[in-house]
Formats: sequence, C-alpha cells, structure tokens
Amino acid sequence: MPELPETETIARDLDAALRGVRIVRVTAPHADVLREVSARALAARLAGEAFVRVWRRAKNVVLELDGGHRLVVQPRFTGALLLDPSATDDDAYVAVRLALSGGRTLVYRDVRRLGTVALMSPTRWAAYEGALGPEPLDAAFDGAALVARIKGSRRPIKTVLMDQRAVAGIGNIYATEALWRAGVDPSRGADTLSPSEATTLVRELRSTLTASIAARGTTFRDYRDAKGERGAFAEQLQAYGRAGAPCTRCGARLASTMAIDGRTTVFCAWCQR
Repeated sequence: MPELPETETIARDLDAALRGVRIVRVTAPHADVLREVSARALAARLAGEAFVRVWRRAKNVVLELDGGHRLVVQPRFTGALLLDPSATDDDAYVAVRLALSGGRTLVYRDVRRLGTVALMSPTRWAAYEGALGPEPLDAAFDGAALVARIKGSRRPIKTVLMDQRAVAGIGNIYATEALWRAGVDPSRGADTLSPSEATTLVRELRSTLTASIAARGTTFRDYRDAKGERGAFAEQLQAYGRAGAPCTRCGARLASTMAIDGRTTVFCAWCQR
C-alpha cells in the first residue's frame, strides 16, 4: 500500500504539473471507487474547475480546486494516479479519467479497486483532516510529541505508529523499517518507550521517510509514481521483506511474525529491544 513517501512523490509531481490546469471533462467507468459523490455529480462539479495545488496528507493525495473542493485520493493497494498515461496502459483498470486543458489526461487506475476517490467541501475536508494524527516530517513532531501520542497506550509500538489517528502516513513498510533502525522491538508496549528512545525512533523515522522520498518510494509490485515509474527505495530496506536474511547490524537471522497486527513484521530478536 502506498504510504507517506509514495503519496508524497505523487503529490509533488502532480503539483508541479497541474497548477492552473483546467478540467475539461470527467468520466468514471468504475464508480465503485467514488466516495461521498456520484459519478454524475463528480462530472458536473469538476468540469471547468482548475487545480490550485496538490499536496499530501497522511496517505492521501489531495488535489485542491479553485472552487474550493478537494479531490482526495487514497491509492491503497493497487491504485495509481497517472498523468498522461501511455497508450499501452490497460484502460480496463481506469476507474476515473479527467480530460484536462492542453490535451493532457489524469487518470486514477486501480486493478483491484480498493482505493478511493472522494470529493470533499472545505468543511468536510477540515473534519476529515482533523481526525488524522500529526505528520512525522513536520518540525513540531519530535520525541516529546511522540511520547504525548503514546502515553498510556499498552498497544505495541508498531501498531500505534500505523494508527493514522496517532501518526499520519505510516504503514507496515516504514513502521517496520524505522523500528529496526531505532533498535526498538515492534511488539513493545508503546508506553514503555523512554523519552530518549522516542527521540531516537522519531529521528530514524524521519531519516527513513526522507531517504525513501529521495528514492521516489518503494515498489515491490504495484506502486507507480505519477509518471508510471517505479520507486527505488526497496534496495535500501534493512528489515522489511528480509525475513530469514542476516541482520546487517548484528548478523543474527531476521525473524518475522504476524502476531502484532495481522501483517508480517520483520525484526531482529537480538538487537531490537
């Protein structure tokens, strides 16, 4: 599932390309991805609107329009926002298509159609965004801020990191990786982390996310950026996807479990405490 680095990459690419571009026509061949709007209403409300900016919040790509509405896209497992896709792309998987001024095209393509495309008013967006946790790359998010979010929580620290109400944008890949880099056992109760451990975890989380953004995200199978290209961060992963391989820090064999949150967690039983 695209997490913070992947959606940040998509949002940056689209922001550079779409500011001031106007929507000419909208079609939704697979309207089951739509939320809070019908295909007919989406087409009527977006026609003639221009993009003001595109940014990311949590795992969402937010396309702000000059009429005030936000088109909020959460790609999830197999979704992709593609700008001017090639003619070889399979149209059978295009769920929403926006014909743009200048002859350009923006599509939301989703093989399994588990992602969502929502149209939100400013008021609705404010309520939606208000339920999300802080952004881990914001300057105000430090060790003390993390301690405040995890105080009194007995849930595993990995589960808390992936809770979008606690910290926005983190999923299985980057929670697993940051915890390995910080030397923190992912199954530890969140409230057992000391202030210094929380500070280290935030530092490693920032470092991991920043490095992944620089590599344009992580692609194992489905993720593509707005240009249809793969991310390269998989080559830098030290824990996620490496179960059974030697830990690059201590040499022990990396273990895996699904007991924490029902998803595969890779960790080192020797150097993550």
